[in-house]
Amino acid sequence: MDESVDVLCERQGEAGLITLNRPKALNALTLGMVREMRRALDSWAQDPAVTRVVVQGAGEKAFCAGGDIRQLTEDLKAGRREDALAFWREEYQLNIAIKRYPKPYVSLIDGICMGGGVGVSLHGTHRVAGNRYLFAMPEVGIGFFPDVGATYALPRLPGRTGMYLALTGDRVKREDALMLGLATHAVPSGDIPGLRDALIAGDRVEAALSRVATDPGPGPLEDERETIDSCFSGASVAEILARLDRAAAGGSAFAAQAASGMRTKSPTSLNLAFEQVRRGAAVDFEEAMRTEFRIVSRIGDGHDFFEGVRAVLIDKDNRPGWQPSSLDQVDEAMIERHFASLGERDLEVA
Repeated sequence: MDESVDVLCERQGEAGLITLNRPKALNALTLGMVREMRRALDSWAQDPAVTRVVVQGAGEKAFCAGGDIRQLTEDLKAGRREDALAFWREEYQLNIAIKRYPKPYVSLIDGICMGGGVGVSLHGTHRVAGNRYLFAMPEVGIGFFPDVGATYALPRLPGRTGMYLALTGDRVKREDALMLGLATHAVPSGDIPGLRDALIAGDRVEAALSRVATDPGPGPLEDERETIDSCFSGASVAEILARLDRAAAGGSAFAAQAASGMRTKSPTSLNLAFEQVRRGAAVDFEEAMRTEFRIVSRIGDGHDFFEGVRAVLIDKDNRPGWQPSSLDQVDEAMIERHFASLGERDLEVA
């Protein structure tokens, strides 16, 4: 495999095969990778010899850990706002192309799948979880917000599990991913190369998957569904925390951990994520992506995104100084402004 190429897009047999090829960077997405994937997908959609798309990540640690957030914050700090917005604009348009794709789109996820990695897998038709599968949307912990289609996808998960994932950033392994619908199939890691070969050879997608899919059994979230649904149906972030505190006082270790984790996140991001999930239940996918571009176009005007990246990804002291520092100080009008139309700068979804 050519290590100098960040993403490999090639036709093999009946498959358009995409390999995210930055294993040392956990296959984090760059604008160049987004553009190459879009070019390949558009070409393969019109090619009758390509009957399915298969996406994989190089290395054993990650499918894709997200976008190249450090580069994006550097662009914003240096006043290169249009460079950063170009990445998000084209990434979100890629997410729409995947959601609309006319052929089976199979993601082989055997490792970390977060942020941008969710965007290039979750909206496809088939999401295969290997033994190392690990999903999260941890953006509220860096002063950002769950994007790449989370506004649409999270409200459509069972019960209030989408709100739970948005506000806690908790990690999900494959057992719970199947229960939630984040993954469509569980396949042992050792069987994934054979599955890929079968898909390349042109075997029917469903038949190839059914030969190797297994039932991994219930995950830990199965027993917490009632707590999640009762607590995360609160009418505000503050009410959700109050419900979690009551459940914790009643003996729920899960609720105590969820509340403790949320209190370390950006209060602004928590409110943005809450509004995303609340509003997202009533919009179609394209409107959800347009909403996310409105938010991301304004996220660089604030403080918390830069501070979160500093604390978590750069200095790694994990001591972010959020501004404001508490939920009761968050200005509702400021949150509302993030969702307002950008006019002619709104995301083009045609």
